[in-house]
Amino acid sequence: MKISDQHYRTIWRDAQSVCIIDQTRLPFAFAIARLQTHSQMCHAISSMQVRGAPLIGAAAAYGMVLGCQQQADDQTLLMVAEQLIATRPTAVNLAWAVQRMLQQLRAVAVAGRAQAAWALALAIADEDVAQNQAIGQHGLALIDPLATANPQRAVNILTHCNAGWLATVDGGTALAPVYAAHDAGLRVHVWVDETRPRNQGASLTAWELAQHGVPHTVITDNAGGHLMQHGQVDMVIVGADRVTSNGDVCNKIGTYLKALAAHDQQIPFYAAVPTPTIDWQLAHGTGIAIEMRDADEVAYMQGQDDQGQIQRLRVIPHESPALNPAFDVTPARLVTGLITERGIFQPQQLHTLEASL
Repeated sequence: MKISDQHYRTIWRDAQSVCIIDQTRLPFAFAIARLQTHSQMCHAISSMQVRGAPLIGAAAAYGMVLGCQQQADDQTLLMVAEQLIATRPTAVNLAWAVQRMLQQLRAVAVAGRAQAAWALALAIADEDVAQNQAIGQHGLALIDPLATANPQRAVNILTHCNAGWLATVDGGTALAPVYAAHDAGLRVHVWVDETRPRNQGASLTAWELAQHGVPHTVITDNAGGHLMQHGQVDMVIVGADRVTSNGDVCNKIGTYLKALAAHDQQIPFYAAVPTPTIDWQLAHGTGIAIEMRDADEVAYMQGQDDQGQIQRLRVIPHESPALNPAFDVTPARLVTGLITERGIFQPQQLHTLEASL
């Protein structure tokens, strides 16, 4: 993606450091953080300076690289791997990337592990970009007939949270079809859920769509059902942090409610996921560990005042407790299809996808 006409990935190597776009500073400041230790990468993941399942996987791979630079023996690799995996439990890409790094690095002589780690982390990042490009093209095939059938108006797509460029190394998952359609000259418009409590939709999805010139409108999380009832949503596309082998989709909290509304209104509901996001070892969404985050994310909101200053404000009474589950699970019965780099699959067809991997 381009920011002010300069191409960026969300994560990249700079000499012996790893650079990331600090997503906690968006949309009001575009800042790059330079990480030099695996502990810094652990903090970046847990604090959500980097977030989104595919990007978390790539970030964890680079975290293993930074650990190797300090010391590359087996004991250190295992320690670094455990610390990285513990940062966020729900997104399957994180553990997948760490285990892949660990397995391949342990087959390399200790003296060569640091160099091998850089190459492997870059390969994981490049694979993510290629997968997202393919997801975009498969998703475009869903949007194109809608645009062709009614060329006088835009195809209205609702999304929840941020599953765009900022959630991946480049290109996005749920937004990859949107970018592909927009770049192909199709008229598209995105309804952007604000996505409380961290407002990834309002602060991240809206920002990157604006950077790319895609028409969009930010809405409250509670407005989606109303728009669906009034014929203003043609399809819903979300990302996922984990998909189980039966097609249950775990995504940002609030996704399940959108799926219920879409099902009631007979609106297609898709999850766009690269295959590393599918947990083939887990049969049902009930087995997914749901991350519980700090209640302060619910109690406080951050924004920019009229003088351009960033302010943090409490929005609930001091006497009131808050609960902050980060994800929910949408049952496979509510999912129209999964848009992957290998094509579009109904949940009950996932066994054919698994067999092809």
